[in-house]
Amino acid sequence: MTRSAPFTRRSFLVSTGAVALTAASGFALPSYSRANARPVFTHGVQSGDVDATTGMIWTRTDRPARVSIEVSTTESFTDAIKLPPLNAFPDSDLAVKQLLTDLASDQDIFYRLIAVDLSDLNAVSEPVVGRFKTAPMTKRNIRFAWSGDTVGQGWGIDETGMKTYATIARHEPDFFLHSGDTIYADGPLVDEVDLKDGTKWKNRIVTDEKRKVAETLDEYRGQWKYNLLDDHVRALNAICPTFFQWDDHEVTNNWSSSRNLAADDRYEEKSIALLSARAGRAFHEMTPIRYTPAEPGRVYRKIAYGPLLDVFFLDLRSYRGPNGPGMEETITPDASILGERQVRWLKQELLNSKATWKVIASDMPLGVIVWDNAKEKKGAEAIANGDNGPAKGRELEIADLLRFIKSAGIRNTAWFTADVHYTAAHYYNPEKAQFQDFEPFWEFVSGPIHAGTFGPNDLDQTFGPELRFIKAPKAEQGQNLPPSAGLQFFGLVDIDGVSGQMTVRLMDRENIELYKVTLDPVRSI
Repeated sequence: MTRSAPFTRRSFLVSTGAVALTAASGFALPSYSRANARPVFTHGVQSGDVDATTGMIWTRTDRPARVSIEVSTTESFTDAIKLPPLNAFPDSDLAVKQLLTDLASDQDIFYRLIAVDLSDLNAVSEPVVGRFKTAPMTKRNIRFAWSGDTVGQGWGIDETGMKTYATIARHEPDFFLHSGDTIYADGPLVDEVDLKDGTKWKNRIVTDEKRKVAETLDEYRGQWKYNLLDDHVRALNAICPTFFQWDDHEVTNNWSSSRNLAADDRYEEKSIALLSARAGRAFHEMTPIRYTPAEPGRVYRKIAYGPLLDVFFLDLRSYRGPNGPGMEETITPDASILGERQVRWLKQELLNSKATWKVIASDMPLGVIVWDNAKEKKGAEAIANGDNGPAKGRELEIADLLRFIKSAGIRNTAWFTADVHYTAAHYYNPEKAQFQDFEPFWEFVSGPIHAGTFGPNDLDQTFGPELRFIKAPKAEQGQNLPPSAGLQFFGLVDIDGVSGQMTVRLMDRENIELYKVTLDPVRSI
């Protein structure tokens, strides 16, 4: 495919908006059917897991339909290539996704989808269009955003919508890294919430599936469909790939295979195995994550984004032992959070990586103490066990990984995460740590993108985290602040194509820069 002329994502949004406006005004293109009951694309388009030559695209229809796909390097689709159509069937909740292959690197890719009703071939939808840019094979500037925590703690789509998504779109990132808690399957919505100042938060949209905890497959699917009803979310999806990982709320709060729901009256279905299986299927159906045939349902993976960047996505949820004290002296299945197979994969991929920066996308922070029982401050839910001592329990697995990174001479690792619903920058300093056999590194925390704001949490000193910046609720503000309070956060990362420097900025939803640091790459010996 040939390279197209330069343009901006903003101009693309204007042009695609013009297509929709023309169709809505009755001036549809003559090649499309005017049938009264046309198929409809219900939740826009998504792209994800884009590298130099491939990218996944996704959409959903309102009925069984055949979805045709055109791919082009120009906005006008003059050089479009038609791909074999996909069938949207009820067994996948009418969602389809396709891996686009054989793409040119560092290239703007446009895709156009049209649906034909399988029961009436004369009923043809209006087109829906999306775009993304493939990763480079040579050094160029790279920008990505990250955050986590969408529609949590009862804060849904209000009259403003999920504004932080719109703020991210203004920066035109190459991709958005969603660090987990992509939905809140255990977070029902009500129509109105009384706020402390006497006003009300009004959830403008509340669907049936969002009025209770998710238990059935359709209810888990409904959590995803709810988020995609937001205009800002769909607008970002149309112009920017999202790289998804998951954490706990995609299933239920603080879940692991040992989670016991016997005392939770909200759930009629008590089997965490069945709930997590349904949640996993919905996650893969409703997002543009790649499917791994050798290990269906797998979330951990690497995305190579050119010579300057590899992104390693961890799954700290699926392979963990039970939450608990976290004081084991050796690595055991009960003390695990990554699992032996994932650790082995990560070490090998880090060792093989030739990219300047190795970004480790973790769904939970390393040194932030997150309690399973927050009221009583008991039980490790994340990695840190809260004793500020030598590595024990889940910390042993991380200590082993950090030791390996140092001994193998792997340079320029940086960790990016969310989960704790505030934003922070941590510098891990072995000179101040209880476990010291590692090279210094940074961890950046951001979120929520649209959920309750909490924190700050204490730091465990096993790995010596130094708090370089934090923004969280003040004591007098309390906890679980709504998005309207303004404490919604995301991060921006810029990698310079010439110097290789990585600049990280912590931002709020009003687009105010809160903190900035530039990291120089260390050259391998």
